[in-house]
Parts: sequence; C-alpha cells; structure tokens
Amino acid sequence: MSLSIPSLRRVRCSQGELAWREAGTGPALVLLHGIGSGSGSWLGQFEGLADRYRVLAWDAPGYGDSTPLAEAHPRAGHYVRALDEWLQALQIETPLLLGHSLGAIVAAAWAAARPDAVGALVLASPARGYGQAEPALREAKYRERVELVEHLGIEGLAATRAAGLCARRADAQAIERVRWNMARATPGGYLQAAHLLAHDDLMTHLRQAPAPRAVLCGEHDRITPPDACEAVALEAGAPFVRLPGVGHACYVEDARRFNDELDRCLSSHFQGALHG
Repeated sequence: MSLSIPSLRRVRCSQGELAWREAGTGPALVLLHGIGSGSGSWLGQFEGLADRYRVLAWDAPGYGDSTPLAEAHPRAGHYVRALDEWLQALQIETPLLLGHSLGAIVAAAWAAARPDAVGALVLASPARGYGQAEPALREAKYRERVELVEHLGIEGLAATRAAGLCARRADAQAIERVRWNMARATPGGYLQAAHLLAHDDLMTHLRQAPAPRAVLCGEHDRITPPDACEAVALEAGAPFVRLPGVGHACYVEDARRFNDELDRCLSSHFQGALHG
C-alpha cells in the first residue's frame, strides 16, 4: 500500500518483539488500535498531529510485526503488561492515551492499573466487551470470530469486513486503508484479541481509571453505535463527541475533524495542568 506512513520500528520484550510507528516531537500521544486494525491505520494522525505531539502507534501483540502473546486466551492484563514493557523501553512515563474500539479496553485497563501515570485518556468508538454477559454468550461471541478466521482467513476477513467499518458513503481509499491494516494481523493475534473482546469488560476498568477527556464516535458507526458510545461517556463522566459523516473507522475516514476534536480535548488537559 503506497502511503507515506512512518517506517516500522521494533523493540525486544519478554514475549518477543513489539513493533510501532512514530512521528513528531512533544508530549507522547500513544494510539491503540482495535481488533481489525494496526499501526498503519493512523496515517492521518501522523500527518496531522506530529507538529505538536510525539505520535506513537503500536502494532498490538499478534498484529503486523509484533509477536503474539504467550497466552492463548489473554485478558486485558496481559496486554497491559505488553504496553508497560513498550512504554518503558521508549522511556514514556506519562502518555496521552487514545484507545479505539478494542483498544479502548486496553487503554482503560492500563489507566486503571497506572492511574498516576496517565497524562490523559481518550476513547474513540469504544467496544464494551462481553465480560458481563452470560458465559454461553461470551463463548458464542468468541466462536463467531474463530469460525470467521477458519473459513475466510485473515485476508478474506479483511476483504469482507472493511467496508462495514466505514460509513456507507466512505471513499474507496479509506476502505482500502482499513482492509490493508486488518489484513496485517496474524490469525493467532486476531483470535487472542477476539478472546479479550468476548471475555473482558470496558466499564470494569473505566470505573477504576481517571475519567476520559472525551469519548468520540462516528455518527454512522454500525459496530459501536453512537447511542452506546454516549452511554459509555455518561457512565464514565466524560464529554461525548459525535463525529459527522463517518463510521467506526472515524479517525481514518475524516482524520482532520478527528484530529481537531482530539487536539481540543487534549489542549483542555494542558490548560488544566497549567492552571492547576
């Protein structure tokens, strides 16, 4: 895919390697992608925010060039440990943390475990997870993903699902970027993330974490609908921002508007710190 995304970097960790991309200087803005994405999906944030932030996006364990977790059926704590190792290796002490979709669960879990180290927390199109559902439903949700991977493979899954992550009138380039990033997961890494989604719970972590600066969601999101995201914001005591014209892949489809809203809520954080 011929896009001007930053080159991958790699660092050794206890599980093997973690890969990431970064651009810019300034406060560390750490971007955590969802189950169907990867570090390359944040092109618009590298281009639009690197003049005032050090923008870093990881490939979660099992995605891109990152080694899958050792645990076949991980929970959020296993991703928190991987995130810890990565941030420590890069000497990032107080990240501004943005989690999209499944990445919101990881971001909230890290913030709950390290509340004094969170520079700011922002959630975009947050997935709640099924951790509070009945065991049979949790297992069914996990098995759905397993069967999709078994029948379609990761490439086929990406080709089938990419358009559904965008608004119905999204342009072809945005859909292709979503597809390309989804296809860079490994089957093992994707199914580890699917297990997390099926068996963990966003709100359990958020109740123990600093309040998010904002919850953002595309008005045409068919994966984590706006009403559900607004309910997360209300329960977490955070402002809710509805982004017009975009779907679940809101930061890909309209990077400029997404960046403006993100920068606005982060700027309020810095103003609060200066006046605190």
